[in-house]
Amino acid sequence: MIKIKAVQENPKVGDIKGNTLLIENHLNLAKKEGIDLLVFSEMFLSGYPPEDLVMRDDFLNEIKKSIEQIIPQTDDISLIFGAPVKENELLFNAAILLKDGKLEDTYFKQILPNYKEFDEKRYFERGNENKIISINEVSIGLSICEDIWSEIFVRKLIEDGAELILNLSASPFTSSKKETREEMLNEYYKKYKCPIIYVNQIGGQDELVFDGSSLVVGVEKDSFKTLKSFKTDSLSFKYEHSKFILENSEDAKETSKLSDIYDALVLGTRDYVEKNGFNGVIIGSSGGIDSALTTVIAHDALGKEKVKTIMMPFDFTADISVEDANALAKNLGINHSEISIKEMFESFNKGLSKSFEGLKTDKTEENLQSRCRGVTLMALSNKLGYLVLTTGNKSEAAVGYSTLYGDTAGGFSVLKDVSKTLVYELSNYRNIISNVIPQRIIDRPPSAELAPDQKDTDSLPDYDRLDPIIEMYVEDDKSIQEIINEGFDEVEVRRIVSLIDFNEYKRRQAPLGIKISDRNFGKDRRYPITNAWKP
Repeated sequence: MIKIKAVQENPKVGDIKGNTLLIENHLNLAKKEGIDLLVFSEMFLSGYPPEDLVMRDDFLNEIKKSIEQIIPQTDDISLIFGAPVKENELLFNAAILLKDGKLEDTYFKQILPNYKEFDEKRYFERGNENKIISINEVSIGLSICEDIWSEIFVRKLIEDGAELILNLSASPFTSSKKETREEMLNEYYKKYKCPIIYVNQIGGQDELVFDGSSLVVGVEKDSFKTLKSFKTDSLSFKYEHSKFILENSEDAKETSKLSDIYDALVLGTRDYVEKNGFNGVIIGSSGGIDSALTTVIAHDALGKEKVKTIMMPFDFTADISVEDANALAKNLGINHSEISIKEMFESFNKGLSKSFEGLKTDKTEENLQSRCRGVTLMALSNKLGYLVLTTGNKSEAAVGYSTLYGDTAGGFSVLKDVSKTLVYELSNYRNIISNVIPQRIIDRPPSAELAPDQKDTDSLPDYDRLDPIIEMYVEDDKSIQEIINEGFDEVEVRRIVSLIDFNEYKRRQAPLGIKISDRNFGKDRRYPITNAWKP
């Protein structure tokens, strides 16, 4: 019999001392609880993904010192955690076993992902052997993240003698991955009857969010036990007679795909702001749906004291936009103010009048309004030490419905990977929790309000037609003809695809934002800006 504790924590990339302290604190507690084996997630000591930090010898030396610091504290307990390890001048993604006050064993990850946000072949060498450790006469097969996504690997580990499998993961959230993980691990258990402990980290790291949702598969009476999503959590259990027996475990709250996406956006925003040391956030509040949802997410992530909204009206700003921005701020109890951009705009126009002489009014003047707002927000950001959250969504980013150095000016884009239709779904979901977004904001047709009576549909198809085209072309790599075959108008499809391809240059200059889809604009989709290929 063995008593195991799985720890689902929020390590910080590069904070070796802080991550070491997390291990030590949990280690001291586990000893008091009589735990035999304490388990943390993949690359815990460095944080994940550490990217080019692992190319620095001074960074790796600090990792080594921290491991040496922890070793003496394991005289009466076994501890497994992930870290980058250099051996014979080769770098590995490793699982480290400390036992009886010494470095007992090390396992090197064998299957290195090199797609989407993963670049592991850039950094690590591939391990070449399975590792089965013995604790209290229980044979435990070690694996790291991607390893367990290979059934061939799992089967071979069991054939080599593993009676249970331990997987250390740093698996980022997407709207489909959580369900996929559960189904995969449950199928393994049904097929091979080998219990699995899957330990995933939580937290935001730049554009990635890790949801945790760790699993213990092979639980007495149930097929699996899930730890909380998007929260630090732990679970203690005994392993005996090929089954896990839980001790005083609390059931994780049931979630929906929509609630998971919302929680991912909140956690990603909180960790980006707090881990980077910003005092709070500033948001340009337009009275529209995107800025409203961004504001509410920021409020839920940081609290009302750390969120400031600014309404920046101009000649085309509707009175109800001003009213609704005020109502939103009042509902949330956040600091809200109004700064007119009229004098700034007129000053720019006056300064440019000679250069513009004889030329018609066009998009230039619309974009100038947006850039006045961008300059205002960035000035406040500099003065107050607050991060500007941009409010654009994935639909707008796809087709370039934004102004460079205007509404794209800022440090972090909360809705960067959220389509416009999903913005509405999330807003309605959040209002079920507490009714904070004025219903008129949700009901009104969306508008940039840069021209008289302007609506998004003046320039774009309805979002219920636009978003499926974007998803098929961007996320599914479908051809124009395949999209047309789905029942969409050929002229409209060709126009949208052309806009997506043309506006890559804008997306490269926009701030990073939270990834929630299976394919985002960023590391997932790397298209050249100078690109002569046309679909």
